[in-house]
Amino acid sequence: MKNSILITLMALLLGLGAANIRVAVLIPTPQMHCQKCENKIKGNMRFEKGVRKVETDLETQHVTITYDSRKASVKTLQEGMKKIGYDTKLVSDQPQQEGKKKR
Repeated sequence: MKNSILITLMALLLGLGAANIRVAVLIPTPQMHCQKCENKIKGNMRFEKGVRKVETDLETQHVTITYDSRKASVKTLQEGMKKIGYDTKLVSDQPQQEGKKKR
């Protein structure tokens, strides 16, 4: 009985947090040119508060950041990018889709 109540409570708490997960797509300036540029962004942005995942794409010049909106905002993500030498343009900022949750 205690275990089922605990499991239910944990599921509810985890479920509530999922609504706060957002995905922002940014375009950096200057452009990313190589793997080193991608690694610089990924290596530094993963330490920004609230960031859960960072993906880069050289072809589209997109930096996709999955973050917790209770701990970060697009503005704080852009400030984090500026700290490492990149100004950014926001392409989109949307709630994470149900099927794309981090496990």
